[in-house]
Amino acid sequence: MGEQPTIERGGVRYERVGQEYLEQRKLRRHANWVLLWALGVGAVISGDFFGWNFGLSAGGFGGLLIATVLMALMYLFMVYSIAELTTALPHAGGFYSFTRSAFGPWGGYLVGVTDTIEYVITPAVIVVGIGGYMNTLFPQVPVWLWWLLFYMVFVAINIAGVEITLRVGLVVTILAMLILVIFYIGAVASGAFSWDLVFNIEPNPDRAGSSTFLPQGFFGIFAAIPFAIWFYLAIEELPLAAEETHDVVRDMPKGLITGIFTLLALSVFTLVFNSGVNGGAKQIGESSAPLADGFQAVFGAGATTTVLTLIALTGLIASFHTIIYAYGRVIFALSRAGYYPRFLSVTSPKTHTPHRALIAGAIIGLLCAVIIDQFGTGIVGAALLNMAVFGAVISYAAVMLAYIRLKITRPDLPRPYKSPFGIPGAAIGAALAILALFATFSIQDYRPGVLGVAFFLVIALLYFALYSRHRLVAQAPEEEVALILEAEKELKHQYVELESEEERRRMEEQAR
Repeated sequence: MGEQPTIERGGVRYERVGQEYLEQRKLRRHANWVLLWALGVGAVISGDFFGWNFGLSAGGFGGLLIATVLMALMYLFMVYSIAELTTALPHAGGFYSFTRSAFGPWGGYLVGVTDTIEYVITPAVIVVGIGGYMNTLFPQVPVWLWWLLFYMVFVAINIAGVEITLRVGLVVTILAMLILVIFYIGAVASGAFSWDLVFNIEPNPDRAGSSTFLPQGFFGIFAAIPFAIWFYLAIEELPLAAEETHDVVRDMPKGLITGIFTLLALSVFTLVFNSGVNGGAKQIGESSAPLADGFQAVFGAGATTTVLTLIALTGLIASFHTIIYAYGRVIFALSRAGYYPRFLSVTSPKTHTPHRALIAGAIIGLLCAVIIDQFGTGIVGAALLNMAVFGAVISYAAVMLAYIRLKITRPDLPRPYKSPFGIPGAAIGAALAILALFATFSIQDYRPGVLGVAFFLVIALLYFALYSRHRLVAQAPEEEVALILEAEKELKHQYVELESEEERRRMEEQAR
């Protein structure tokens, strides 16, 4: 086999591969908008079960409420922007695909790495939580066996085929939503909910603007932002399913938009009703299982530990399962394009799922789970727990800036669906994402995450600079489209220059 022809452009080298390469890396279309809705909501829904509540301690109910409104706006603008981008660039790379077309290989790769960090580490964090719950039921079983078992089961489901993956996602997502709805109704019907409990955090006199509504003052709004993100984190994974969706133009915008409005409703109900039960915002803000505490307040202490554990597990499993899907597609797309080792993108010949990428992500996730368990809340553990948020908000800002750039530089790019908010919406969303990035620094425990992200990015950039930038794949869909767009732009520029030169010559001839 002779040397493959190459293309050099922008400091990177592309290799042309044969059709066999792409045939070994094919996905299968199955998703409709309902399955996409479940995929998006399922990825996020664990955030209604735990995580958000620590924002009550950081900013009180009022601070978290305002922070949630700000983050809701950010996600709303982003969802409409990526709905438009996905119909224009319907590839499995998602955010990497969008930023690659806007900012070139280096920009696309950086966002691809931050997405990988987010989607590989988040299941690791969730599986540690799952293991903790299972350990309360079966203390004689080593917790690492639960991690291994859950990874094996849900990676196997993802490998078995996109059909079963999406159907399982639909079932567990609906179950998780039903549990939340039962709690909301029960909180009101039982009389357990009280507005007095919502505002039972004492104002901090050392904070400017502190009050019953804002017990930590205006700073509390800023400090609560990282926790408000958990109500919506991971809805952005839906564009990763573009190559597995029957009708991207119709189904992707519908799945994204119905998904975000579902999550907006759940976030409001969870924030209000869960804050006003049991020991109120003061106690719920420090709880490791706020929904379980809520159910105890509604249904009494007679509810068994097993039932409460299973209730909490439903939301965790929904997100665990659907985010495994996400990391599989991110690794697959970056590997297919040559940014990551190419062998990772080979799909199963029978099921057409990226089995190698799914297994590789699970191995890394298990290692992260071990580190989290060993170091706990120490510097390494804190970094791993919070790197997902850093990776997410960096990619959010980048993708909305990519939307703006492509709107300006590529107005002729076919966009079957268009965001009603356009460039102004994306600009506001990008500004809110940057605000969220700075807000994470206001929480002491979040700061080690900066070091974690920086560490991984340095390693990833060195790998790209020294190795993979010389081995990119020209026919990978994300790269092929970007190269065509760049070539068209270059030709247009040359044509304009040629016209200018001809005009100059005509003027010189007329002057003679």
